[in-house]
Amino acid sequence: MIQKVILSYTDIPYADENIKFETVFDTKQNRYLLMIVGREKINSQYSGTKRVHGCLIHVDILDDKIWIQRDGTEEGIARDFLDAGITKDKIVLAFYDPQIREETGFAVT
Repeated sequence: MIQKVILSYTDIPYADENIKFETVFDTKQNRYLLMIVGREKINSQYSGTKRVHGCLIHVDILDDKIWIQRDGTEEGIARDFLDAGITKDKIVLAFYDPQIREETGFAVT
């Protein structure tokens, strides 16, 4: 299910056609990433480009919960997991401080 949700983001074209999505699925260690990789124009005045390499989504499964380590999506990948039937008590918004997590309605740990 995690792979399916992450793969759905690869269907959305990136603003710059020279930027590609790469998925990294480590099912043995329960780590799932969506990377962005490529080159983008520096600005419209120059023909030069800069390297783009970063993690858009990073999700781990720890202690039978989905830990969202990084979420660079507009709507939030937690929403996709909720829509897929995962309950809030099984999702940890790990990118927040534990004290803030208590206020989100999602799992703290």
